[in-house]
Amino acid sequence: MHGLALTIAPIFVIVVLGNILRRLGLPGDGFWPLASRLGYWVLIPSLLFYKLSTADVQIDRMAPFALGLGGAFFLVGFVVLAVSWGAGMPAPQRGSVLQGAVRHNSFMALAVAETLYGAEGLSMAALAAAVLALVTNVAIVPALRLLDTRSGGAMMGRQVLRDIACNPLILSICAGLAVNGLVPGRIPVLHDATAMLGAVALPLMLLCVGAGLRLRGLRAQLWPLALATLGRFVLFPLFVVLIPTGLDSQTLLILLMFAAVPTAPSSTALAAETGGDVALMNAIVTFQTGLAFVTLPLTLSLAASMLG
Repeated sequence: MHGLALTIAPIFVIVVLGNILRRLGLPGDGFWPLASRLGYWVLIPSLLFYKLSTADVQIDRMAPFALGLGGAFFLVGFVVLAVSWGAGMPAPQRGSVLQGAVRHNSFMALAVAETLYGAEGLSMAALAAAVLALVTNVAIVPALRLLDTRSGGAMMGRQVLRDIACNPLILSICAGLAVNGLVPGRIPVLHDATAMLGAVALPLMLLCVGAGLRLRGLRAQLWPLALATLGRFVLFPLFVVLIPTGLDSQTLLILLMFAAVPTAPSSTALAAETGGDVALMNAIVTFQTGLAFVTLPLTLSLAASMLG
């Protein structure tokens, strides 16, 4: 575990640096929201497009990826919703706990995959991100809309389709896979430009993750925070390992990276939009990101030992 922790430590150093820079007012409070939007709409899509369009993508792995990640996603979501309902949590808390348990920080997962396995690992992680992004967008918005007491749910189907059609990550993934299958070789200028933009993506987005952490949110209630974290760091990785996918050890470890990273920083904005408990959601994001310093290398080390 010590060696693995040292290997991925630079990722967490960048996250901490982002928080320090924001607290120091560098480069300014207005920078971080704009940088995050730039990463979401331009840099990360460029990275995903470049990797998926130029790599030797094994499309036949999408089915076991969907089974492992998608199956774990729905199992964890069912368990967390059932437990939170049985505990009598109000709907806003249940929505935030659900997001904390099943959503993932794809930027961190991609960075870990590249750090441990290089370009090959990043390409495989991009394919996993494609599968999980689609599962998340199809499932999470309807679930949150159903929990939102302010919404009648009449526009749910249209809302989900609009979210998928406008999601830059899904669009870039589809474009990358299409170019990979239809266009032989690299496309001059396009691949050069997306490679340059993609090289900036992960460091900047990790800085933005750190800048978005708010320690004051940790005053939220302990039980919902614990349930979301248990679902995210224990149940999700456990189900990924237990679901029979037939994948080799290295590939399964890449799936585990998505299962073991903290929840998505964008969960707070979605909680506000769907009537969730925003203070609790911010506490979950902050707590899980800090806890992942320990749990991520521990989970990957235990899994590597189990898988040989």
